[in-house]
Amino acid sequence: MALTYDSDGATIQRHEFAYRRSADQDAATPARHPVVVVGAGPVGLSLAIDLAQRLQASGQRVLLLDNDHKLSTGSRAICFAKRTLEIWDRLGVGDPMCARGVEWNVGKVYFGNELLYHFNLLPEPGHERPAFINLQQYYAEAYLAVRAAGLPNLEIRWQNTVAACEPQGDRVLLGIDTPDGRYSIEADYVAACDGSRSPLRAMLGQESKGRVFRDRFLIADVRMQADFPAERWFWFDPPFHPNQSVLLHRQPDGVWRIDFQLGWDADPEAEKQPERIKPRVDAMMRAALGREVPFELEWASVYTFACLRMERFVHGRVIFAGDSAHGVSPFGARGANSGVQDADNLAWKLDLVLRGVAPRALLDTYGPEREYAADENILNSTRATDFITPKSPISRLFRDATLDLARNHPFARRIVNSGRLSTPATLRESPLNTPDRDSFAGAMVPGSPAVDAPLPGGSWLLRQLSGTGFFALVFGGDGAAVSTGAEGIVPVQLIHLPPEGLAAERYDAKPGTVVLLRPDQHVCARWRAPSAADVATALKRALALS
Repeated sequence: MALTYDSDGATIQRHEFAYRRSADQDAATPARHPVVVVGAGPVGLSLAIDLAQRLQASGQRVLLLDNDHKLSTGSRAICFAKRTLEIWDRLGVGDPMCARGVEWNVGKVYFGNELLYHFNLLPEPGHERPAFINLQQYYAEAYLAVRAAGLPNLEIRWQNTVAACEPQGDRVLLGIDTPDGRYSIEADYVAACDGSRSPLRAMLGQESKGRVFRDRFLIADVRMQADFPAERWFWFDPPFHPNQSVLLHRQPDGVWRIDFQLGWDADPEAEKQPERIKPRVDAMMRAALGREVPFELEWASVYTFACLRMERFVHGRVIFAGDSAHGVSPFGARGANSGVQDADNLAWKLDLVLRGVAPRALLDTYGPEREYAADENILNSTRATDFITPKSPISRLFRDATLDLARNHPFARRIVNSGRLSTPATLRESPLNTPDRDSFAGAMVPGSPAVDAPLPGGSWLLRQLSGTGFFALVFGGDGAAVSTGAEGIVPVQLIHLPPEGLAAERYDAKPGTVVLLRPDQHVCARWRAPSAADVATALKRALALS
């Protein structure tokens, strides 16, 4: 039975995709593909869909290879951030994700059994999407797979394992193992989205370097009827799990995600057994609700914190994205979210290079931009891990003193770090940005991702940016300078907005203001009153033409 957006979690996890023999396997010489994406997780699927939508008009096809024939099991990545949801809106899957997911904005931090404080990750109104939704990774993958199946120029080949990767000048030769044996294909470009143990990374003789933290955490997905709200609850040193930490999240279908810190000496296999998990959950329920709650264990895993990345993400015509390029600790929801942002950054650049609109130099900017974002995520993830798991008496003393102060002093709450939650990177130093000439206030500096706002008539700003090209937000005026400046360079879609209201406030717009957005919705230039020459110069810079 085919997957649909209405498929339940059990059906999704049981579903098996059929292996089908392709014509490439019988070709006398290796078939040539413009782009091959390796790995059908959230990152690979997002990238393949984005590329297929962009390349459809030019008739180019996208090939996605996966070594398995099933989607993921267990919750795995569950916290998907506002920016990821906005990207998925553009890919056509944001609505089913949000319809199924548990929306949340509020988090609470406990020390012992005392609530220290709570925080709101989206305190201001006027955004279509919440700060986060909780949604099991298998749902996210299923909805992306359904969308992918509906794109005529996107082919997914299941049980096609990349076993050899040989860069050959202007192409990459891939050897692919299947149930019918090995065959070869060529690709203009290969996007490696094959996970933290990336075989392609090893094939190129590359490695990820960084820091592995000496601690272990248990994930337990339990199905139960509990009275917890849709919030993120984090305990430092709770009485039901002393000297450790615990994290609680609500998921769809009455499933709750609980992370228990175990310590480095814990036996991973023993801790995953139901007889070890039940006493931990029972103790938590007694402390939090005053009673035990019947539950079913759905899935369990033990993981170790690690923060690492490849030195470079671009290796000729093989480009790495997601966990294959960088890894962070799970607290903070930075892994899958940053990977989807990798895909968002890479897709439009590959599209323009493949169509001959931009030079190879544009594609080379993917590396520095996303390496910077990875460093930012790793820094925040490392700080959170060090705070959650102090490894010396001095660091433990500092942490507990900070928590004591946080009871009554807001300044200390800014130091408490239970996992700084995912935010998109602002690419301030990107060579694709045009520096401000005029004076602006606010956060929408060149390099920042566009922020949403409600528009007259009930629509949303980011919904207007659902195409595949450049956009110009024109606050009053006719935008003639933009149209003239873009002639002969690249099409730019004009979005006319009133010079007052929440959108104008968020972009610090006055009558005549123009904000130029890249195809991934990042600001690349802004002016109070641009000339056609200003726009032409900025577009050439954003395309790496100058």
